[in-house]
Amino acid sequence: MKASSPNPQQQDDSLQRLEHLILEGILDKKGEAIVSLDLRKLTEAMTSKMIICEATSKPKVKAIADNVQINVKKKSGEYPMKTEGMQNAEWVLIDYFDIIVHVFLREQRNFYQLEELWSDAEFTHYEDDHKLKKVE
Repeated sequence: MKASSPNPQQQDDSLQRLEHLILEGILDKKGEAIVSLDLRKLTEAMTSKMIICEATSKPKVKAIADNVQINVKKKSGEYPMKTEGMQNAEWVLIDYFDIIVHVFLREQRNFYQLEELWSDAEFTHYEDDHKLKKVE
């Protein structure tokens, strides 16, 4: 017998839970300028969401990326499909398939400008006080 696929509500709940765990991991290590991009309405997108943040030093980039993975694994048992950039720690990519996390050194984020590339997405910014502010 074939297993049934999750209904859309279950998929959305799962995506929200993963996003929350990722954000917890970032915020625990004081990630800065955190933004979530909802790409689900964009046909050219390779994932449902991207979460982008930055840090002021390479050790902090690595600490944030490590903490995201630890928090998600500990609370959901989920591992990333792929992680890249940990050695240089200037731009770390953590691929959870439905959500891709980008942890940048501030200078690298300014250079690559991913938010500009995906400017058609719905943006959610997370302020320093951890409150949500939607930007259209």
